[in-house]
Amino acid sequence: MSRHTLSVLVENRPGVLARVAGLFSRRSFNIDSLAVGPTEDPDVSRMTIVINVDTAPLEQVCKQLDKLIEVISIVELDAADSVQRELLLVKVAVGPADRSQVLEAVQLFRAKVVDVAPDAVTIEATGNPDKLDAMLRLLEPYGIRELVQSGLVALGRGARTVAEEIPSTSTVRLKSA
Repeated sequence: MSRHTLSVLVENRPGVLARVAGLFSRRSFNIDSLAVGPTEDPDVSRMTIVINVDTAPLEQVCKQLDKLIEVISIVELDAADSVQRELLLVKVAVGPADRSQVLEAVQLFRAKVVDVAPDAVTIEATGNPDKLDAMLRLLEPYGIRELVQSGLVALGRGARTVAEEIPSTSTVRLKSA
């Protein structure tokens, strides 16, 4: 099995997220990460879906996704050809004795402290999943009290956009799996 990052442009309508997620659920695929948000066009939303599957089942799911009327395009983003980021907020239990070491780790990972309490600090970090995992491993000995991590968001590198690939007068959809 391998990790795949799909960028899916969909019509910005109620219920679209449930229909898309339902397709993965019916195939018994676990979605590793899902982020949905607006695009430069208020009528279009972008879903970034990360899933671990073999290529053949992924192609079948993409074909089924493409049949949904609200799906405009599906593009698989290769990690080397795209910019991929996640947001992490982590609350670390840290007293005065260890605070300087935790602050050093924050600087090392180009993160920032967003809240300070006498016995904890809350850190905000952005980056690729490997960077965030490495930071969590470094902070774990101090005691992670709470954390939340967003889903992966990604864009292809360079000037070309997914929207430019879609013919404006046609219903043909760009597919890449």
